[in-house]
Amino acid sequence: MKYILLLALLTLSLYGEETQEKKKVTLGFGPYMQTQPYKGVDPLLVPSPVIFFDNGLFYVRWSRAGMYFLGDKGEEFSWGLSLTAQPRTYGYKAEDSKYLEGMDERETTFEGGLAFSASYNDTYIETMLLTDMLVRYESWLFKTEIGDEFKLGKFTFYPSIIVVYESDEFVNYYYGVREHEVDTTIGRTQFTPGAGWQLGAQTYINYPFTDKLAGLINLRVDRLPSSALNSPLIDSDYIYSGLVSLIYSFEY
Repeated sequence: MKYILLLALLTLSLYGEETQEKKKVTLGFGPYMQTQPYKGVDPLLVPSPVIFFDNGLFYVRWSRAGMYFLGDKGEEFSWGLSLTAQPRTYGYKAEDSKYLEGMDERETTFEGGLAFSASYNDTYIETMLLTDMLVRYESWLFKTEIGDEFKLGKFTFYPSIIVVYESDEFVNYYYGVREHEVDTTIGRTQFTPGAGWQLGAQTYINYPFTDKLAGLINLRVDRLPSSALNSPLIDSDYIYSGLVSLIYSFEY
């Protein structure tokens, strides 16, 4: 119990040091699209809220939220350790395509865990160890993202490279075929892939219309882990995703 109290006091003291500065909040909304690598499955298209916020204790980065419990913020260099959670929009239902008939549903989930982030001027790195909070794939993954910021005229670009180590259970859950799901009449053989590395690249593009109103675009591409590429369920090695949003920023 005393360790929990000490952690709470440390967190609040860190937050107290940050409360003297004005905090920026960015709010927006727009359509999000994500292609599906599965045979015959249409791309995912959903409305998405966009929130960017960091007050030194809590943060939201688009669809991922967290709470710092250790860290330091300087003019040039900052770092932080936090608890974090995010949605996982992978998965399918048997009725999503004719080829998937007879397959068990692979569900979306929420992932949570620990995150370490550090930034120097406009360059940042973030590493996360996440686990399946809803017990879908019942395992974990390890993610690292390295990014930067640069301007071109009125445009601001935020490119990054993303590397994700996905465990045996994760890859097998989303890309494997179990024994009772086999259908040789359509070439759906049993498949049990192992762990692998998923590589991705993305960029945010910001264009201001006024001091507070701007347009935001996110473009991203991910290559599936090599262990999943021979899955009879997929017809693409890549997942493409993007967002177009109008955002409003203010300080408090």
